[in-house]
Amino acid sequence: MATYPQLRLRRLRNTAPLRALVRETKLTTEDLIYPIFVTHGRDLRKEVTSMPGIYHLSLDNLLDEVAEIKKLGIPGVLLFGLPKQKDSLGSEAYEEHGIVQEAIHVIKQAIPDLLVITDVCLCQYTDHGHCGVLNGGYVDNDRTLELYSRTAISHVKAGADVIAPSGMMDGEIKAIRATLDHEGFNHTPIMAYSAKHASSFYGPFRLAASSSPQFGDRRSYQTDPANGRMALRELQADIDEGADIIMVKPAISYLDVIARARDRLDYPIAAYNVSGEYSMVKAAAENEWIHEETVVLEILTSIKRAGADIIVTYHAKQAARWLLNQR
Repeated sequence: MATYPQLRLRRLRNTAPLRALVRETKLTTEDLIYPIFVTHGRDLRKEVTSMPGIYHLSLDNLLDEVAEIKKLGIPGVLLFGLPKQKDSLGSEAYEEHGIVQEAIHVIKQAIPDLLVITDVCLCQYTDHGHCGVLNGGYVDNDRTLELYSRTAISHVKAGADVIAPSGMMDGEIKAIRATLDHEGFNHTPIMAYSAKHASSFYGPFRLAASSSPQFGDRRSYQTDPANGRMALRELQADIDEGADIIMVKPAISYLDVIARARDRLDYPIAAYNVSGEYSMVKAAAENEWIHEETVVLEILTSIKRAGADIIVTYHAKQAARWLLNQR
């Protein structure tokens, strides 16, 4: 008589209900945050050529977008602004009536309970494309902190719920936290882009935001992709400075960093499924090399399985529709 294995793990995979019953990681729409690019003008809904399905939106078209996001059950958005003009100090980033500040007003008047997170950086607003103030061709860390703080305050005064500093300047979380507290916004949380790597996956975003550096690169301030231990130090440093949520960016190539952070740090972890990761999937799907729905949901589930509590992703709207259809 043939011998059979006593351990039969396939027993729990036989049917869809069984698989669902024992599923360890369950992706939901509540896990997702949708990034939006807002721009000046009227009646603008211009598709980003490097990111199919993603648009530059004028404020009059922003209302329909956020209404759809709310209807899909996505809890919040992450705002990026395209300024009227750029200068060496990124002035529109912290203007009272800058594009992001105006977008916050529009969203909060229409859908007050939609979570509005704002990116705090200067790269979209500077004419040189770097994330801070230049001093002889070098990004001046400490002079930049004041402008980040001014930007954060302008966003919160406009109604932002969460501030998300992304410039990777040393001490930025401490500076912004101190400024928020001094101005009476001690209740406003900070979601820090703590382990933001000097990645090649940002290309489509930089085309969308016209934020590529005009010279050099950002390797002197963004984390080296080869250094996992350094990434953990960055995460801990931002916690020590007052971050409420820490982020790993990009997501797919840094699942190990997310997992190590989850094991060591008892803080909410966000992961940014960035533009290059999004656009590669879109390109493969358009060529019918992959099945987009199953690949996207597998990617997002893997990010959550690694330990992310929050997933910032350009796939959010499509993923939400697919998840709703599965119910």
